[in-house]
Amino acid sequence: MLDTDWSDSWRGAFRIELRAEAIGLAWHGWPVLPGTFPAHADAGGSWTGPVPVHQDWADRLDAHPNEVATWWNGRPYSLLVATGTVLDAVEVPDELGKRAARLLRATGHPAPIVATPDGRWLFLTTVADCLPEELAAAGTVRRHGQGSWIPLPPTPFQHGVVHWRVKPDVWGWRLPTADAVHSVLVRALDQQGADQAALAGAGQFAAA
Repeated sequence: MLDTDWSDSWRGAFRIELRAEAIGLAWHGWPVLPGTFPAHADAGGSWTGPVPVHQDWADRLDAHPNEVATWWNGRPYSLLVATGTVLDAVEVPDELGKRAARLLRATGHPAPIVATPDGRWLFLTTVADCLPEELAAAGTVRRHGQGSWIPLPPTPFQHGVVHWRVKPDVWGWRLPTADAVHSVLVRALDQQGADQAALAGAGQFAAA
């Protein structure tokens, strides 16, 4: 009985936190959505992350914060934000994300950055039409635009919780332009390729 009481209390507190975050983001004009909790499995049983609870989620993007608040009244849904209208997101592996974050800090223009427990970083930007060719060809970079969504903190994942690497209030809730972030990601990708080439060269030299 004690275990059940503790579990119910924890879920209630977590739901309150998710609801509060959703309301705050909605007041800033972000199109938030409730997502499946704690995860979603596809037909083959593979874990794929949270997806929108409502089938008509695309019609709910302009919901008032008061309506958003009601979505989390009953369950601790995941917190999602739709992309392609107010913001886009560029999803990259964590190593590339760390390089890009350092470059953004150096310019003095940090971007809101989300990190997931499965090693993916999401850079939030203004809406864009596409990715630069270098990023699109990388194979590990994905742009979330029209018709997509991303998880936001504190959404639970399979092995942890989604968290902010850089919170949106660090830059006064202003989103960096997509071009600026894309350019930094291209630079980070070039650096990563150069470092990998240098390591490969050093390994061949040592083997010889």
